[in-house]
Amino acid sequence: MKILIASTPEQEEQIQELIEYMYCTVFPDYFTDGEIRQMDDLKVLHTHVHEVEYVGTLKEAFQIISSLQTLIAIIEMIAIIETGCEEKVYREMFAHNARILRGFGISFPFTFDQFSEGHDCDNHISLYAKPANQLLI
Repeated sequence: MKILIASTPEQEEQIQELIEYMYCTVFPDYFTDGEIRQMDDLKVLHTHVHEVEYVGTLKEAFQIISSLQTLIAIIEMIAIIETGCEEKVYREMFAHNARILRGFGISFPFTFDQFSEGHDCDNHISLYAKPANQLLI
């Protein structure tokens, strides 16, 4: 018999916050609204999908949080990564963390190159991006 400890509600909330951050902050810099909408329809980064291997244990939640945080950090610093040995290390780290997510049944169909090729949407206002400020009425 094996005893598993369930993830905490805070961990589940953190996972959802990181996924929302990817959709609202990271993806709008690299993809159009149509592409992001299609990703959402294809359940990219969704944890509650049929046939998911993620069952919500403490260890799994920690691994998913760590992988998402690592991928976000790599993507956000891709512009300053120098080519050569340093780039190779980050490519391997990116691939490793993407494999961890896929291992839990979380769709992450991206490669390092998709983010390193530059921002296609720099001057684009996205419906998915969070507003810089709010208008109070």
